[in-house]
Amino acid sequence: MPTPGVCMNIINARRKKNGYGTPTNPERFLNQDYVQLKQYCLAKRVRYVDDMFPPDKRSIGDEVLSPSDLARVEWLRPHKIVNTPSFTVSGVSRFDFGQGMVGNCWFLASIGALTFQSFILGQVVPLDQRFDEDYCGLFRFRFWRYGRWVEVIVDDKVPTINGKLIFVHSKDPNEFWPALLEKAYAKVCGSYTDMNAGTPSEALMDFTGVIHICVDLSKPLLDPWELMCRAAQSNSLMACGTPQGETSANTVLPNGLVQGHAYTVTGVKQIICQGKTVNLVRLFNPWGKGEWNGDWSDRSPLWKMARPEDRELCLSAADDGEFWMPVEDFCKFYSDLDICCMCPDFLDEGSECHWKTSVYEGRWVAGTTAGGCMNYPDSFWTNPQYRVTIEKLPSDCAAKQGEKNMFVSLMQKPDKRNRRLVKNLHIGFAIYEDEEYGGKLKASFFRKNSPVAVTKPYLNAREVMELVTLKPGEYLIVPSTFSPNETASFILTIISKSETHVHENSGGHNYEHMEVDEHGPHKNGEDEAEKNRTFFRQFSDKYEEVDAEQLRVILNEKILRGNLKNGGFSSDACRSMVALYDTSITGKLNGEEFIRLSDRIITYKDIFNSMDVSQTGTLSLTELRNALMATGKRINDEMLNLMAVRYGSSSGQMSLENFISLVLRFDCMYQIFGQLSDGMTVTLRESEWMYLSMYT
Repeated sequence: MPTPGVCMNIINARRKKNGYGTPTNPERFLNQDYVQLKQYCLAKRVRYVDDMFPPDKRSIGDEVLSPSDLARVEWLRPHKIVNTPSFTVSGVSRFDFGQGMVGNCWFLASIGALTFQSFILGQVVPLDQRFDEDYCGLFRFRFWRYGRWVEVIVDDKVPTINGKLIFVHSKDPNEFWPALLEKAYAKVCGSYTDMNAGTPSEALMDFTGVIHICVDLSKPLLDPWELMCRAAQSNSLMACGTPQGETSANTVLPNGLVQGHAYTVTGVKQIICQGKTVNLVRLFNPWGKGEWNGDWSDRSPLWKMARPEDRELCLSAADDGEFWMPVEDFCKFYSDLDICCMCPDFLDEGSECHWKTSVYEGRWVAGTTAGGCMNYPDSFWTNPQYRVTIEKLPSDCAAKQGEKNMFVSLMQKPDKRNRRLVKNLHIGFAIYEDEEYGGKLKASFFRKNSPVAVTKPYLNAREVMELVTLKPGEYLIVPSTFSPNETASFILTIISKSETHVHENSGGHNYEHMEVDEHGPHKNGEDEAEKNRTFFRQFSDKYEEVDAEQLRVILNEKILRGNLKNGGFSSDACRSMVALYDTSITGKLNGEEFIRLSDRIITYKDIFNSMDVSQTGTLSLTELRNALMATGKRINDEMLNLMAVRYGSSSGQMSLENFISLVLRFDCMYQIFGQLSDGMTVTLRESEWMYLSMYT
């Protein structure tokens, strides 16, 4: 039996806090354990076959190959392709491989950048893997996937036609690290077809798990040349892309560049030509051929006028896909530049500041925490809110800091494994200045205040980001989808030069108002209480007690008659109420216990009715938040989403009986937790205990 979802979330959160999901302790992708599988294969003297990514047409997909080619595919182990296969031959280089029949130039351009950084390469591609000692057809790779590192294992059966690799292939036929790396990433994406089309930033982040900065070369906020020079010095990974043409085809332009194509930035160099300085950018085409033929290309006559030492160092006439071009032409013919780095220190030349990173995971849920953008002022406030306190910079840092002092990234997490099935929502965020500390800010705040920074426009991209300038103080970051009621998960990354404190601002951190009125119904007073006592006497047994079935009749037919929309309280709900209020542990309620329960029920009925502004007899999930606040409770967004899933209907509405069951359980839960935490050591943290109690 699988671990319940809420329990699994708690386990994963604890593992992450203890370092699980890091490069040195990655999670097991699809729960496949490399060590156990390898021990089994060696003990049984068998070669591994991956049943989670089987060597058949399902792993290739339907759109990459024609039906006739797909029928000809044969999955072969390297020993069946060459006599002496090797994982690597003479090290690892961007010149090792060429693109195959799948349109994943974005992935291969990122591999080209990866080969420049041996430390990062070793994290992604363990280079100690061999085809000789302890070989069993099993290989492993590591990728960063939406906040955590995962270890992906594959068998070494690769797709071929007529004995030739049909996807990425090495220049040396004996070398197989590129083909196996591509296979592992195809497994993560769902299939080889799922790797078709993309942007280098996606793979660069999956190779590094660090900071991604995208520069729009048509209107850069920072000088691209200075930026690339500092990025190169800080061992960053860089890639870029050309604009798409009139069609999706990779048309080769007269200048040699390919439309809608990804390239690797492999170097920057300042040379002297006839006494003048020329800034050059070196680029690599992952096809392994096809180059720029304009100024400073391999055969450009301008090299004859360069200093001999520059010409000797830089010029190569080989058609290997790598070439130089002036930075002015680079900005003219390329649309964007992606930089992935361990930290954005390179943004400031000579600054003494060191950027600090905070990462938070959240979720937009239709009806509760998916309020849409600022175009929807009535619901925008329901989005997740994050309060940021920015302190003053140290004096030795402040004097040299650049203009931008905070980097904010918002990435949406997919709900499907197959990459081609993922539909990115339009996402963005707004930043507000707010000096008054409090719980979740309501619609009135956002109507009166304008944001100090905002993403423009909202993009249907995996990630959006902004570099902003914020003075020391209190701020609120509100991530959102463009339209309301769109459900998705996200990762919010906040990087700042100064000391920064961040917490979720939905109210869950403050429970000083948890107690509910103990003195009976708000509106009906003693008359209502006396009526309830009369009902109790009518239905109680000779011991003056009522069981769950008797309680069900009293509630449905007497106390709440005419207010119930969904058939009333179920037997299970009434048994739960008896368990919550049965202090004598008899399985029944005595008169005092019944009155305490009925008083609470009437109180919550009044709150429910007052918050049902739509007069439908049910609460929308937005009305649910207000109703819970009216009971004196302050809950965070994650708990609200869980309540909606556990007690709400599929239509996004909550009935009176479900609302009452929910709040009664919430009351009792908090009282019990308070008693346990006062009297003994509680293993579960407060939030964990709440989630389990609400969901089970």
